[in-house]
Amino acid sequence: MIQTLVATLMWALVASLLIFRRKRTDRSITHAAFTIAIGMTLNVDAIYTVVDPLLGGTNIATLIADALLMIGLFFLGRGVLKTGEYRPRLVRATVSAPVLLVALLAITAAFLFIDRDTTTTRFMSDLGAQPAAAVYSIINFSYGALVIATMLVLAARQYRHSTGIQRLPAALLSLGSTFGVALCLAVIVLDIAHATGHLNLMHAIQPAYDPLSVLTFVFLCAGFAVQPAVRRAQHHARRRHTISFAAQLEPLWHRATLARPGLSHADPLATNSEDPEGHLHRMIVEIRDAMIDPRITFNISTADRGLLERAESHLVGDDTAVATTLPVPNVEERGS
Repeated sequence: MIQTLVATLMWALVASLLIFRRKRTDRSITHAAFTIAIGMTLNVDAIYTVVDPLLGGTNIATLIADALLMIGLFFLGRGVLKTGEYRPRLVRATVSAPVLLVALLAITAAFLFIDRDTTTTRFMSDLGAQPAAAVYSIINFSYGALVIATMLVLAARQYRHSTGIQRLPAALLSLGSTFGVALCLAVIVLDIAHATGHLNLMHAIQPAYDPLSVLTFVFLCAGFAVQPAVRRAQHHARRRHTISFAAQLEPLWHRATLARPGLSHADPLATNSEDPEGHLHRMIVEIRDAMIDPRITFNISTADRGLLERAESHLVGDDTAVATTLPVPNVEERGS
């Protein structure tokens, strides 16, 4: 049941990423979600009992599913790393291809020493008492803990350096990563307790596995799904603010171009309203040109100067300028 829920969450994330991130050149997060979704789907009992017999009926499907999860975590870590400028050497080493390759070779070697018997959907419950099975799982979840802890560091730092709605994806990823690290550590303790015969400890920790699994995937999926939605909302909000600034500057701009005809007079296409940022930039340039041209007299009020400076700040990405924009009627985009 838990595997089905998690697999469904992952495929929902894949669908949302294909919709909202289709234009992005970096596909690390999408590749990660797709790979993890396949791995989690293989862990669904109904699918596992069909696939594993086709591979010989010796639980080879477990190794394939776990390898896919590790590869997916690798892409996930790389994707999170690329979203920010904080890339210390230790973090880059953690999500590097050599570390992934060593981890994959290690779990494969340990897997070969496990007496796997026939297909079972309770692989670690049935075989976890074997030292080789414990080593296999510990390597698997140690790699997971390492990558997810790295994601936690990056997401927490992104949260501290973000404001407003930008904090939401980072907060969700931080929570998901925290639960993920807790899940990995719990499984490692379970493996050690099982292999060493401390069954009371194993039974005490075991109930935490399912809730931690669900919380990890729910918050991580939510964080990665919200990221492109927040980015798109910010893009539309910025476009609206750009159009609003252009509307406020239009009377001043008309005065400037009458006093000093510029490119807008020579080429009307240069002020194409389908490119609001380019249009606003052209307006600001022509107003500034009129202000500094010694051949003409063009004076502006203190209020107009303040508006011009806020529009310039908006164009260079200082969105705090938006909060102090002079009140104007709501300006909608043409055709909206």
